[in-house]
Amino acid sequence: MAQIKIKQIKSRINCPAVQKRTLDALGLKKMNHVVVHEDNPSVMGMVNKVRHLVEVTNA
Repeated sequence: MAQIKIKQIKSRINCPAVQKRTLDALGLKKMNHVVVHEDNPSVMGMVNKVRHLVEVTNA
């Protein structure tokens, strides 16, 4: 399966708690942190919830 790189580009300060928990679930801990995940519907759903805070590219 394809993999995607997810990079946090904006701060989680002043974000709702739900979005902070979503970033934690994706494994993003701080600004400019990059994680690699499989491209599946569950991960893409989480990315869609915080799309204003992250940048997604192909791995």
